[in-house]
Order: sequence, then structure tokens, then C-alpha cells
Amino acid sequence: MAFREVDVIEVREVLRWWIDGAGLRTIAGRAGVDRKTARRYVEAAQAAGLTRDAGQAALCDELLGAVIAAVRQARPNGHGAAWDLLAARKAEITQWVKDGLTIVKIEVLLTRSGTTVPYRTLHRFAAEECGFRARGTSMRVLDGEPGGECQIDLALMGVTAATETGRRRKVHALIFTAVLSRHMFVHLSYSQTLTEVIAGCEAAWSFFDGVFKVLIPDNLKPVVTDADPVNPRLSVGWLDYAQHAGFATDPARVRSPQDKPKVERVVQYVRGNFFAGESFDSIASAQAAVTEWCTKTAGMRIHGTINARPLDVFNDLERVALLPVPPTYDVPLLRSVKVHRDFHIEIGKALYSVPGDYIGAQLDARADSQLVKLFHRGQLVKTHPRQPAGGRRTDPADLPEERVGYAMRDLDRLKATATRHGDNIGIYTHRLLDDPLPWTRMRAVYRLLGLVRRYGPGPVDNACGTALDLDVVSVSKIAAMLAKALENTAPVLPAAAGHPAGRFARDPAEFRPTTTLRLVHSQPRETTTP
Repeated sequence: MAFREVDVIEVREVLRWWIDGAGLRTIAGRAGVDRKTARRYVEAAQAAGLTRDAGQAALCDELLGAVIAAVRQARPNGHGAAWDLLAARKAEITQWVKDGLTIVKIEVLLTRSGTTVPYRTLHRFAAEECGFRARGTSMRVLDGEPGGECQIDLALMGVTAATETGRRRKVHALIFTAVLSRHMFVHLSYSQTLTEVIAGCEAAWSFFDGVFKVLIPDNLKPVVTDADPVNPRLSVGWLDYAQHAGFATDPARVRSPQDKPKVERVVQYVRGNFFAGESFDSIASAQAAVTEWCTKTAGMRIHGTINARPLDVFNDLERVALLPVPPTYDVPLLRSVKVHRDFHIEIGKALYSVPGDYIGAQLDARADSQLVKLFHRGQLVKTHPRQPAGGRRTDPADLPEERVGYAMRDLDRLKATATRHGDNIGIYTHRLLDDPLPWTRMRAVYRLLGLVRRYGPGPVDNACGTALDLDVVSVSKIAAMLAKALENTAPVLPAAAGHPAGRFARDPAEFRPTTTLRLVHSQPRETTTP
């Protein structure tokens, strides 16, 4: 028969019936112990001075302690002979445990070598002395103040049919559990993105009618980017939402369910009590069902720990202590973008202009449904209205002055620039742009302005005036006129430095003919010989 410890109450029962005059067989039956065990305790009590006429008052705690100590002298550590056999082979059993052997295999090896012990004794010995599946102690933590903490966990529930696609999809549950009242809310989704997590939080605040001061989430990738046990790094998007809602975040450590035990126990409850055996045709119908279940089923059950209905405790203690529900959060796009050579950045498949001083730099962009804000090293450098995908927003002030008209197709700015160089140039520019599709003629105007930079505004203005008199509207003709005028201007060559004119140098005008020579063709005269 296996060894069983006899507790204090059973010893008291044995001695109580002995004082009343019952025999050992009767005592053993009424106390639920073996007759030999009853005899040992009675003999120990007699040795301690107990008699049958002492009465029930003599069964004090001191007497019972002395009786039990006397009976268990051979087993001061509370273990039997099998434990001692295993203790002699502790090093060998420890090595087998380190090698990954099971308790069943270790029992076979011990029996083969002549050591036969009960399996349960071997299992307890390996767990307590040899490190087999060592388990540390746990510590219950106070629940804290009302409305103080809410634990969050994301778990896979199963699959459901999606009407929009006609196929079954995995369904994830984001579970919120109030630490004090154990009241809970479940948000179902198909994905685990930051947008879905924030949508779950928004739905939870509406369900609870308030925001908890501290959230204790699991190490969700959209929330925690670096799961350090002391200084975890939270994602920028989650920090932005936490600032909006006003709560603090205290993530649980990696593989440490004891950091959020309230919600860990709830996961199995949600999966088994709500989702198991159900069939939902869409995520919307499943969400409506689980919201009602959280209120009428989970909220109204008698919780085993608090021995009360979570919904009642929440309404009495926590609801009034929650932070107010914030306005609807406009989920932004948060990106690091580069300013390209065309003075624009791209975010959300739309283009936005940036001053030229930041070309090549990396900017931090925050784009919600209304505004796009661009930051450089923490300083706001530009703000634009949000544009749809494929759109473009260009501020003329961000572009170089000489390129604004071209980039913006600003004909009035182009005409004003040409007029500043001369009246004829301005009139000529108006004639060039007098077209049903004027932006197709802008390149000709830019060539005209290029001639101004090359020849100067005076010659170009004169050439434009002559062309207007002749009603010739062609930039190529203006360019030819300017080039020919330059060729007809005889440049005065400077004398070579250090070389004065020669002594016998003559004026070139002296070599210019003053009369016209006329050639006369005459007939040769005949000659006679005398």
C-alpha cells in the first residue's frame, strides 16, 4: 500500500474516539485510517501522558504536535524508503533528465539496474531534486485601483466564411480585460495591423464608455518594435494614438504570461464558450454576436475569483473612474520620406512640394485624412492639404523663381518676366502665346528669354521691334537676326602688348585706289619689212 500522510484532524479524530472508549477497529473505520496507524498514534499519545479519563479538552495543539512528531521520527523529511533509494542515485537521474529522457524511460532503466520505486515517487523526485520541468513559484499581484489597468491579448479564434470573397478566412480576437472587475470586450478582425489594433481600441472605449489609464498589451508587432523587458520600444504610430487617447502603455515581457494573467485565462473562455461550434457568414455578424455575448453572457457570469458578476463590479467601481472617451482618431500615415530633385516628396501615392533647401534630406511625414505635415529634425517645415492617390500639391514658393512659370504653367508670370526685359520683348511674347493651346508655345518663349541672357535685353528688344514691324513671329528669325548683326560688327583688334608700330608702317588708306582703271583691248598693228 502506498504511503499516505495523516493530517492533524485525522489524528485528533483517532484520539477523540479512543478517549470515548472505542476499540482500534472502530477508531480506524471512523477516522478513515489503517488500524495499525491508529495503534501507533494511540500508543504515542499514551506515552505523552494522555489517558481516557482526561476528556476532550486534553486534545490541545501541543499534545497533537508531540504525538505526530513521535510517530514520524523515522521520516523527518516526510519521505519514505523509495525516496532514499532515489537519493542515492540522484546524480545519475539528473544526467538522464538533462539528456531529455522521459520519466517512463528513467523508471525502466532504474528497474533494470535493480532499483524499483513507484512511478509517482520517481516523478516527484525528478521534479523536486533533478530539475525535471522545473517550475518556479508564482506571486499574486494586487488588482490595483478602479479603472487603472486593462490587459490586452491577441489570439487566433478559428475561421469563418467571408461573404465578400466567398472563402473562409482566419479570425483573430483582440481581447480587452479590466483587471479589477474582469469585465471584457472582444474585437474580431482578419488582420493584425496597427490600423486594426487601433480600431479595436476605439471599439473598446465605446463599449466600456471610457479609457483605462494603463494598457498592458502582448508584444504585438504593430505596438512593440523592440521587446526589451525593461525599456521596450513602442512604434511611432502607437505612441501617436496613446497621446491622442491619454493612456500609458506597459507591455508584457516576451513569453511571460504571468504579466497579464487576467486576459490569458480569458482566451480559452472566449474560444470555447463563444466561438466554438458557431458559424458566421461575415466578420460583421460575428462582431455583433460577440459584443452581445460580452455583455449578457461573460459580463453576467459569476466569476470564480471575484465571486461576483464582472458587469456589476464594473458599473459600480470602474465606469466612473475611466478617462473620457476621446474624439474619433484619424489614423495617420507615418513615414520617413526623401526630398527628390524635383522638389517633391511622395506619400500615400501623392506628391507634395518641399523647399529646395531640403533636396536630398530625409523628412518625417505625418499624413492624416486632412493634412500632411513634414518635419526635419523635429521642426515643422511644410504643411499641405491631403491629396488623393495620384494627386499633386505644389507650392510655387518652394520652387526657384526662374522655374515657377514653367512648372506651374503660369502664362501670366511668363509674360510679366518677358515684359521686364523690354516692351517689344513683352509684346513679342504675347504674340507667341496667342494660340488655342498656349502652353505648347511656352518653349519658344523660354528660347527667347535665353537669347536675352546671351545677347542682352537691348539687342533682343530691337530685334523684336523690327520683327513686329515686318509681322514676323518666329524666335528662330530673332536668333538669326542677332547672329548676323554680331557678324557685321567689325571688331577693333587691340595692338600686341610690347610691340609698337613699325617705323615705316603706312596708313592702310594709302593703298586704297582713287581712280578706276579701264582696260582697253586694241588690235595688234601690222608691221612690214623694208
